[in-house]
Amino acid sequence: MNRRTLLLSAIALPLMSRVALATPTRMTVYLSPTCGCCSAWVEHARTAGYDLTVIESDQEELMRQKSERGVDDALAGCHTVEVDGYTIEGHVPMEDIARLLSDRPDAIGLAVPGMPSGSAGMDMDGRVDPFDVILFSAIGERSVFASYS
Repeated sequence: MNRRTLLLSAIALPLMSRVALATPTRMTVYLSPTCGCCSAWVEHARTAGYDLTVIESDQEELMRQKSERGVDDALAGCHTVEVDGYTIEGHVPMEDIARLLSDRPDAIGLAVPGMPSGSAGMDMDGRVDPFDVILFSAIGERSVFASYS
């Protein structure tokens, strides 16, 4: 390798890294077209820089998506998301999704069961109920990934 090739490589590598980091992560969101809190969660995701495909679904399709992704009734929220091989169920905060994608644990994904006030998309009236973000696996393991109060 000559000096010129080495110099060009030294300049190009950081530039290529910035381009890779600037590419938004894609999400596919399955939600009811009449759900206002789901639409609010979508806005959180867009603001965080995710590239979203939103698929408006009836209740039967939403239940099918949850079932296919290993989300049982105890984990269910009102919308289901696929992002980079993981499932995000319900009103999971963006910082937890970023941590999941960075840490890459061996899991199906994250869930915020129900619709707790103060969670992403449910932050409309200023009230904040305590809630946990649950990491869940294909073999039925569950653990608290993050807690909010």
